[in-house]
Amino acid sequence: MPKAEKISLDLPKMSAAQRIEQGLLDEISVGALAPGQRLDETGLANRFGASRTPVREALSRLTAQGVLVQGEKRGVFVAEYSREELSQIFEAMHEIETACARIAAQRLTLLTRSEIEAAQANCVSAAEAGDRAAYLRANEAFHMTIYTATGNPYMAEIAIEFRRRTGPFRAKKFATRADLIASAKSHEALIADIFSEDSATASNSMRTHMAASFIQTLKAN
Repeated sequence: MPKAEKISLDLPKMSAAQRIEQGLLDEISVGALAPGQRLDETGLANRFGASRTPVREALSRLTAQGVLVQGEKRGVFVAEYSREELSQIFEAMHEIETACARIAAQRLTLLTRSEIEAAQANCVSAAEAGDRAAYLRANEAFHMTIYTATGNPYMAEIAIEFRRRTGPFRAKKFATRADLIASAKSHEALIADIFSEDSATASNSMRTHMAASFIQTLKAN
């Protein structure tokens, strides 16, 4: 009997540049790197255990995405926005998030329901522990499960881009454990409205959720 051929299930590994890019995106999205903060190539190379070449490649990609900006003098900085610019970005973000909630409500599956519930459980756990960094990551993951539930990767990509741009600004509104708990609590009504499978109800609920987030963000910045 012929020997069965071994099938490799190894997933493609990220390059050094991709690893650095993803690491910086994560730090920026949760506010670990603040708006206007300069990123030093040498320091990043040491921190990520890489040469300066993949660091430059990662910084170049993030600059092209608008997450980072090139300074007038030498250096790359985390994007910083005026209140007017932040308002305009949030206006666009509101529309895409609202559309995601509307479509998600129409296309819910057992799997996407369970993913949203699991993401919310992580939010609650981090909030109750008072772990700000863990909550910020859990909150991003929660919104991403809603994007996934749309079944539209292009819409999800746009929504994720807005979250990356606004991450450092939104992170500032979470100053205390009570802030984290209140944020996690606010997800409950949103989840119920999405799970109602009524697209109009889900859309309005997300609009209300995002409007409150914007007001809190402006106060914190």
